[in-house]
Formats: sequence, structure tokens, C-alpha cells
Amino acid sequence: MSEENQNKNYSADSIQALEGMEHVRMRPSMYIGDVGVRGLHHLVYEVVDNSIDEALGGYCDEITVTINEDNSITTQDNGRGIPVDIHKKEGVSALEVVMTKIGAGGKFDKDSYKVSGGLHGVGVSCVNALSEKLTATVYREGKIWEQEYERGKAVAPVKSIGDSDQTGTLVTFKPDTQIFQQTIEYNYDTLSLRMRELSYLNKGIKITLIDKRNTTDDGLPISETFYSEEGLKEFIRFLDETRESIINSVISMEGEKNGIPVEVAMVYNTSFSENIHSYVNNINTHEGGTHLSGFRRGLTTTLKKYADQSGLVDKLKFEISGDDFREGLTAIISVKVAEPQFEGQTKTKLGNRDVTAAVSQAVSEMLENYLEENPNDAKTIVQKVILAAQARHAARKAREMVQRKTVMSGGGLPGKLSDCSEQDPALCEVFLVEGDSAGGTAKQGRDRNFQAILPLRGKILNVEKAMQHKVFENEEIRNIYTALGVTIGTEEDSKALNLEKLRYHKIVIMCDADVDGSHISTLILTFFFRYMRELIESGHIYIATPPLYLVKKGQKKEYAWNDDQRDQLLQDFGSGANVQRYKGLGEMNAEQLWDTTMNPAERTLRKVTIDNGGEADRIFSMLMGDDVPPRREFIEKNAIYANIDA
Repeated sequence: MSEENQNKNYSADSIQALEGMEHVRMRPSMYIGDVGVRGLHHLVYEVVDNSIDEALGGYCDEITVTINEDNSITTQDNGRGIPVDIHKKEGVSALEVVMTKIGAGGKFDKDSYKVSGGLHGVGVSCVNALSEKLTATVYREGKIWEQEYERGKAVAPVKSIGDSDQTGTLVTFKPDTQIFQQTIEYNYDTLSLRMRELSYLNKGIKITLIDKRNTTDDGLPISETFYSEEGLKEFIRFLDETRESIINSVISMEGEKNGIPVEVAMVYNTSFSENIHSYVNNINTHEGGTHLSGFRRGLTTTLKKYADQSGLVDKLKFEISGDDFREGLTAIISVKVAEPQFEGQTKTKLGNRDVTAAVSQAVSEMLENYLEENPNDAKTIVQKVILAAQARHAARKAREMVQRKTVMSGGGLPGKLSDCSEQDPALCEVFLVEGDSAGGTAKQGRDRNFQAILPLRGKILNVEKAMQHKVFENEEIRNIYTALGVTIGTEEDSKALNLEKLRYHKIVIMCDADVDGSHISTLILTFFFRYMRELIESGHIYIATPPLYLVKKGQKKEYAWNDDQRDQLLQDFGSGANVQRYKGLGEMNAEQLWDTTMNPAERTLRKVTIDNGGEADRIFSMLMGDDVPPRREFIEKNAIYANIDA
């Protein structure tokens, strides 16, 4: 077709005007993040958000979430029930408007909801659009009302199907396989973590999770009920159960400042890490924002004032920084904001300026009262701060050594690094490989154009148990910093990274498929989580998946990544097949390693993500910290999934 004819055919009719539900189905990732496992679970959170909003308004105190046998989801609350009378503007039932119009709902009416978690999301109408089928049942005004939808469109008008003296809303939806092509299978543990989190953030609400796909020994569906009377104080105890507290109780406050409800809980422990979790209207703001800034300001100002007045810091020859006040601190900040403004890469950073002063004032008052009423704890906290300051002073020299050795400052790359020739970081990847033997095989098998290899000697330092200066003095960790090319943060925030100079956008942890390899992977992940968390949050960290077995018969051979695949291959190959068990990467030759683990066309890389920051923090502390009993309990509970080699 000529250019002239193309121009003639390009008219107003060529422009697709996608509205509402059509746009959601065409561009689902814009609304729920992705159409993988995370987006699938986000559908549940959106529906539960509606019930939580009812609870925040004081109209609901029980929520039930059920995973049905076919992986459909049913949520039910005992709130007021979505209105069913005719909407004046739309001319149909208000229930149908809520279910089929993006941006519709009572939460946009300031008289109906003062605050709303769902304001951050897209509401139940989006869930409806992405569901193969959805049924909404409303218990209201003595009757039961129902309406069914298919892929976001009402099948028939709202109808009354009976009488009832209860109130509330029940929604059952089945995710659409046309949208969620990867899977529609819900993970019980993922939903359980979120329901537990919501119960802590909204004390006094009973949330029950039921899984009809699995039963207990007595034949009943697996279920859990989450209920918290103390809210964030209980949340702190749960997160810090594997750490040793240095003060007698959780420091907490709950109140309203400048019209903004603020709830804070915090405790100091013997660890060297800072773990602060912030929420806005029940949304985990892992990028922080103005509420986190307010917390840090209130904490630093108040503790610094107390430390100066106590005279305990008089002998220090250098200033105490904000970092020092947060070492060994676990804290949760939760604010409720009527009209939250979100920004940042993933829209999880609060931007409302008035929140900073409100949280800062609340934290200052809380700490002043606690320090005055608990002088022994106050002294213990100040002594912890002094130790942190001394360690930071020592760490500065080690950190400067790392900075001097980074590529940007001309120190050169680590000697063990076999770099790639490609200069564009977006196209480059580096493999962190366990040991020189596997490193040698990987160097031979790689594509030198875009793949770099950094062998690591043995097991790197467990940063969960190490002071900061010990981390920066560790040779293997220094090599990682230098190879990646990232610069380390300032005195005020020593773990903040400058990712602009990151030399590889794929960082792949490649260890043996055995117990030692898993331990080394966990040590490396602990380091990334505690010191380079931005790399995980930006999607740069991956784990390679080398095969466990090679099944051969004559010239025929296939690889297996688990026992089931091995057994199936043995069955397919028939008698006379041999099995080779790979206990280490070094047992493969370069060609095998490339074919199975490094070739982008064939390999499987597992991307490391953080779905729940609080739970990730708790798990790393449990697995890598000093407290043995919780770790033993975790291992015993999960041992069924482990392959332990003799």
C-alpha cells in the first residue's frame, strides 16, 4: 500500500477509544501491576480493601476470605452492604455502578468515608473486569440482593432473591484465564501474610481465611483467624520474635495530630540492622515518603536532645548521626490520610507534605514521655546509640576503602572478575559463582559479549550478625561492591546506594544445587537485603536454577530439575537409562552449564522480589540471626520441601 493510501485510511475511525472496563482488560498491568502471580493476588486485596474501608468507618468488624475448590475467591463482611437503589445519574442500581464503572464508589464521597485504603487501588470494578465471572450478593434493608457479571458486564439487572435480617456484602469472583494465562492458582501463604498484616494494622477486626482446596486431618478446610487487640504493638512483637530486645517494653502511641490519625510502635534490639516499615491507609509504602521522614526527624531530634542532656555522649570526639539512632531499631508507622498523594517508581511513596510534621510531633511526644518514665531503658538506648556511633566511625574508613576501589574512582576491577565486552549495563549480566572451580567452568561456558563472572571464595560473611565496619572490611563483599560499580551512601544514610553507575542490570546468584549452595545463596541474599535492598526492589537480582540430574540412554539425554522430572524421564526412556546427580556446578562441563543454566534462550532464572517487607525481614532475622529455636521450628516445618544430600 502506498504512503498516500495509508494516510487516507488513517482517519478518526482509526483511533480506538477504550473506556472503563475495556481499557482495564486491554491494559491490565496498568491497574494491578502485572498479570502474573502478584497481580492475581492483588485482586483479592482490592475486594478486601472495600470491607476494610467499612471497618475504618466503624460499620464492620468481621471479614471472611475463602479460596474455593476451583480457585475462585469469596469475600464476605458484616458491613452495611453496597447500596442497591437506583443511581440518579446512571439510571441503574448503585451496585451495578460500583461493579462496572472505574472510579465509582462511596469512598470518593467524603461524607461516606473519611479515609480509604482502596483510594490507592482501582476498586472492585477492576476485579470484575478481570474476572471470568463475578457474583455480588448484598444483605441490606431486610433483603438479599444479587447480580451476576461476566468479564465486567452485568448479565441481568439486580434482583431480590430472599429475605434476611443480616447486613453486609458477599463477592465471589473467578479470575479470567484469558488475562491470567500464567496461573490462576492462589497461594494460601501469600494471602495469609496479607490478612495477618491487615489484622495488626486494623485492631479489633476479625479476619478469617479459609482454603477449601485442602483439609485438616478431621476433614475440615484449612483455616486461620487473625485478630489483634493491641495492633502495632503485637505486630512489632511478631516481627521481632527472633531478636533479643534491649528494653523492657514496646514503645508505642496512637492518636491524631493535625487531623491525621497516627499510630507508631517501636523497639530496640541487639541487632545491627534498621527495620522500619511504613503504611498509609494499610498500604505498605516500601519507598517511604513524608511519614517516614517525619518519624526519622522526631526520633533523631528527641533522642539527640536526651543524649546531650544525659551527659553520656560528652566523651565522644565526633557527632552522632541519624543512622546511629536507628541501629537495632524495629519500627512500624501507620497513618490514615484522607487524600493520599503517591509518587515514586511504584507509586508507594507518600508525598503529602503535612504528614511530616504530624508524625514528627507524635513521635517526639511519645519518646519524651517514654524516656522520662523509663530512665533505665533510656540509658540503655543511649548506650546502644554510642556503640553504633563508634562502629560507624570505624566503618567510615572501611567504606572509604570500598569507594576508592570502585571503578568510578579509578581503583580498578577485582582481579577475579572476568568482565564482558558490552558497555551498555542494560544488556550486561554478572554471575556471582560459588568457588573457583565452578567459576572456571562458568568462564569457559559464558558468552563473553554480555556475561561477566565473579567467583566468590567460600561462604561470605553473615551480615545479619556483623557490625557495619566488619561488613565493609570483608574482601568478598568489597569485591561485590567494586564489581557492581555502585557507590555507597552518605554518613547520614550509610547503606543508601547510587544505582546510576550500576554496571550490570542482571545480577545472578549461581550456586550448587545442594545444602551448602543454598546456604551460600541465602548469605548473599541476606547481604543484598540488608545492604543493597534497592537492587532487589529495582528487579536486578536473580537466582540461577542448575539442573539436579542428567538422564541418559545411549545418545539420548535430558536434564531434570527435580525428582518428579527425573522419574518421568526414566519412565519415558525405559530400561537401561542412567542417572547422573549433579552435586555441584563444577561437575558439569562448560557446554552443559551453558545449555542448562546460562543460555538466555533455555535457562530459567528466578527473579528475587519482596512481596512483604515485614515478613522478609522476619525470615532473614530468623534464618541468619542468633536465636536458634525459631530457626529449628522453621526447618522442621519446611523440611518436607528440602532435598538433603547424604
